Amino acid sequence: MIEETNQTASQSDHRNGARLRLAGKTAIVFGAGSDGPGWGNGKAAAVVYAREGAKVACVDRNVAAAEETAGIIASEGGSAIAVEADVTQLASVEAAVAKVIAAFGTISVLHNNVGVTHMAGPVELTEEQFQQSIDLNLGSVYRTAKVVIPHMIEAGGGCVINISSLAGIRWVGYPYFAYYATKAAVNQATVAIAMQYARQGIRANCVIPGMIDTPLIYRQISSQYASREEMVAARNAAIPGGRMGDAFDIAYAALFLASDEAKFITGVCLPVDGGQSCTVMSSAMEAR
Repeated sequence: MIEETNQTASQSDHRNGARLRLAGKTAIVFGAGSDGPGWGNGKAAAVVYAREGAKVACVDRNVAAAEETAGIIASEGGSAIAVEADVTQLASVEAAVAKVIAAFGTISVLHNNVGVTHMAGPVELTEEQFQQSIDLNLGSVYRTAKVVIPHMIEAGGGCVINISSLAGIRWVGYPYFAYYATKAAVNQATVAIAMQYARQGIRANCVIPGMIDTPLIYRQISSQYASREEMVAARNAAIPGGRMGDAFDIAYAALFLASDEAKFITGVCLPVDGGQSCTVMSSAMEAR
């Protein structure tokens, strides 16, 4: 996994450089805590947003993980708060957003990075697991949009970034039926938000990660392999360039979509997968 200290130090002086792309904006990142040591996609996005000038609300069900991310931002001279929230509960999302509005006054960027995988096809999948997948993977997009979009409309616009998965558009070799289904739904939900609110100054785009080396895969994916080493080798082999991406590959794609440089881009589901979605078939299963 990526070493946190290396990534933290690599851009600690970024604020002394060129124009900051999110200066004057506020970002709320749901799922901003990492799912273990190292850099998760949400954690990296929160830090990158802050490095580009945004005030960042780091929201996570695990408030200690949110505080860790906010602490990194503060140590680099940025502005961040940590907020606890359960995205499966509308009241919890409402309370979290209220805290952010009270602290920062507005929300310019809504970033959704919450998700869960259950290794099971429709036959093996329990009703509880299926419902949890809907509530977390898709329900988080619904509840956060429901609460945040009215604030964006009042402010004259904003940007929604949803983190989906290559599993939303391709079979990737893992037997997680509910994950395929809900991530596909996230893609089209993003398009629906983009089209419905375009005239109100709101853009919505989706980032589709491919094989990314984050703490989550070691907890939720590694059971499909004989060892962690086998998993890493197989996932690297699935990529045309021979290696997985990292959380900052996803974060910088999200940063672009959140910035004014992407002001004419909306309703897009952008693969960030090292070209994996361009291949006829993945070599992941062959390498296992």
